[in-house]
Amino acid sequence: MEFREVYCTNCKKILGRYNIKFYNENKIEEILKTDHSIHIRSGHLVYIRKFVKN
Repeated sequence: MEFREVYCTNCKKILGRYNIKFYNENKIEEILKTDHSIHIRSGHLVYIRKFVKN
């Protein structure tokens, strides 16, 4: 199963893990703007990475 993770390098933690089947790139970017905006406003480096779970 493949996921996309939203990861904050400053906090060194995963903010969210979203299934590729249900969440495309655009939906995840919308989630970043709404749910994880505090990290971005604080100047944290937040990025989306691919995660594969066996």
